[in-house]
Amino acid sequence: MSHTASAAPERPRTAGLKHRHIHFIALGSAIGTGLFYGSAGAIQAAGPSVLLVYLFGGAVVYFMLRALGEMSVHHPVRGSFAVYTRAHLGGWGGYITGWMFAFEMLIVCIADLTAIAIYMGFWFPDAPQWIWVAATLCIVGAANLASVRWFGELEFVFTIIKVTAVVAMIVGGAAVLAFGLSTEGTPTGPGNLINDGGFFPNGIEGMVASFILVLFAFGGTEIIGVAGTEADDPDRSVPQAVNTVPVRILLFYVLAILVILMLNPWSAITGEASPFVQIFETLGVSWAAALLNLVVITAALSAINADLFGAGRVLTGLAKENLAPKIMGRVSSSGVPIMTTVIMLVVLIAGVILNAVLPERVFEIVAALATFATVYVWLMILLAQVASRRQMSAEEVASLKFPVPFYPFGQYFAIAFIGFTFAIMVWLEEYHVALAVGVGFLAVMTVLYFATGRPKVIAPVDYSAIELKH
Repeated sequence: MSHTASAAPERPRTAGLKHRHIHFIALGSAIGTGLFYGSAGAIQAAGPSVLLVYLFGGAVVYFMLRALGEMSVHHPVRGSFAVYTRAHLGGWGGYITGWMFAFEMLIVCIADLTAIAIYMGFWFPDAPQWIWVAATLCIVGAANLASVRWFGELEFVFTIIKVTAVVAMIVGGAAVLAFGLSTEGTPTGPGNLINDGGFFPNGIEGMVASFILVLFAFGGTEIIGVAGTEADDPDRSVPQAVNTVPVRILLFYVLAILVILMLNPWSAITGEASPFVQIFETLGVSWAAALLNLVVITAALSAINADLFGAGRVLTGLAKENLAPKIMGRVSSSGVPIMTTVIMLVVLIAGVILNAVLPERVFEIVAALATFATVYVWLMILLAQVASRRQMSAEEVASLKFPVPFYPFGQYFAIAFIGFTFAIMVWLEEYHVALAVGVGFLAVMTVLYFATGRPKVIAPVDYSAIELKH
């Protein structure tokens, strides 16, 4: 049974995300719960040295996205990295990468749902978390069952709000530092980076322990490749979006966290609220704290919206390649994978249950599990790009329009860093549950791959049949 042209996910004519949508989805994917809330746990673990971890993690993300960008420009196809991993790492590679990405998105959704419930505690401290999780699920479910264009517009607005908030926080924090506007008794300035136990207050071990939460913050950036499959001009939009990654990481992560650490001693960041909110509470600016709390809720809503979008498109693509149940391949006239989205929303009810049973620990558990899935997908993208290079002639390599810089050293650095991350999960006991669940998911999906006869219905990828035409 041949699967060439028919194997690639078809894009409905009514779809078509504009160039600005792709840019803002790329921008928004870097600003979410991992920054607004997860950064608190990372700061608690590493202290000021967390800045170095964000830089290392940012470098890994950059090389991973450049790998995806190189393959996207060389062979622009709809189906993104699930197609590339299938082409260069075999049928199982494409299958497991697509399913692991969907798993990652759902787990991150549960983390974001949990974060929203925690944020709502700012105004309603006595209400149980699960109520807010259930309400949020209804809102994002409706948004994702609308058209692709509506998704793009909604994400466009969400991202403007998030970006404005982070920039305002950085500017406001810089003004506090420059003009000494802090309340009496709150130490501010560069001294906060070294005064409270030094730059490495918990030693190198503390810095290493923060890797998981930092990489969780970057999870989802690979959605650029998925969103590009819905773009009007993906081979222009995707590379331009990828090239903005270093600036986004420096501005929205490193600079924002630097300002937070200089405004307050790292040990004062408790994790009971977003560090962004806590900063303004500490400085006595209560209205700004309330406004920022609204912004971080918007950021989490945006992340859930984008994650459901990405997982839905990948699973629909897998279904059309006989790598997922056929029912998941059904798409509405407006380009929405309705059955896939509904199935995922049902799965996310687990988030409501977890928040009812384990409200204190659910975010940490889910964040660690999401990190496992995230870096696994990154690893497969990197390995696929390295494998694709080895299959090219010298002339073909020379003709690449968007080659990965510093090849192969950047790729090997990123791959080694991901290997180190898995080693951390083995080393630190608090991540053993997440590691066991992640490995268990891999094992179950691999068994299903062979038990359902998937290898027999997968043909090698024929790029000439599925490339986008210009």
